[in-house]
Amino acid sequence: MKAICETLAVARSNVAERSKGRTPARIGRPPEPDGELVAGIESIIKSLPTYGYRRVHAVLRRKARATGTPTPNHKRVYRVMKLHGLLLARHAGGHEERRHDGRIAVDRSNLRWCSDGFEIGCDNGEKVRVAFALDCCDHEAIAHVATTEGIKGEDVRDLIITAVESRFGQVNRLSETIEWLSDNGSCFIAHETRTMTRDIDLEPRTTPVQSPQSNGMAEAFVKTMKRDYVRVSPLPNARTVMESLPLWIEHYNSLHPHKALGYRSSRDFIADQTQPLIVSDHSGATT
Repeated sequence: MKAICETLAVARSNVAERSKGRTPARIGRPPEPDGELVAGIESIIKSLPTYGYRRVHAVLRRKARATGTPTPNHKRVYRVMKLHGLLLARHAGGHEERRHDGRIAVDRSNLRWCSDGFEIGCDNGEKVRVAFALDCCDHEAIAHVATTEGIKGEDVRDLIITAVESRFGQVNRLSETIEWLSDNGSCFIAHETRTMTRDIDLEPRTTPVQSPQSNGMAEAFVKTMKRDYVRVSPLPNARTVMESLPLWIEHYNSLHPHKALGYRSSRDFIADQTQPLIVSDHSGATT
């Protein structure tokens, strides 16, 4: 046996154990039963069918914290979803390279807001056009306007006023300048709109021509709204869509996990940033 093992470059102890028919002992703790986890995952996917394993894990983590139960590991969530055929199909489409100038995200809230618009088609042929304002740090959709007509400069000005009042209340002028990033649509670059933004201390910024990735955060929001809300919801007419929009945006702000925020929602991220820092001294007292 020694000559054979040396020729095959295998350990004699391994061959000896295998010849005795012994089953190698399992190393580590036994796996936990997956039934409860599968049920939890399926309940999330039933209402949020476009969520992959990372966002499913974020929702499970939020529920576990609320109930005081252990949080499942994201690798286990992936394994269970793969085993039961619950993973999303991988996107295999091509990627069009576009010019992108600069970094969009900022380090704290209310330094830069971005804005854009998108269209939702209804089953009866009606169209709903939506414009929105998004914070480039916490990703919160601060305000939106919706209409069955085209987005006009007046709609954008209403959007700006709503966004400012949502964050700061009824003020005539901001205490600190905030950048207002948009594309070169006529409703955004209208003279009255740019004048009003500067009057309240918003600094208008526009993206380079044919470079939508320069407003990539707004583009990502549009993609998320269409993928996670529009495509999985009934759209019989414009009235139904306009009634659903506030609910979609509230869910996006309160519950939708963002990779850039550590898979927290916008509201969770904002709450974490505003919590006071607790410091304990050597005596055990906290301040």
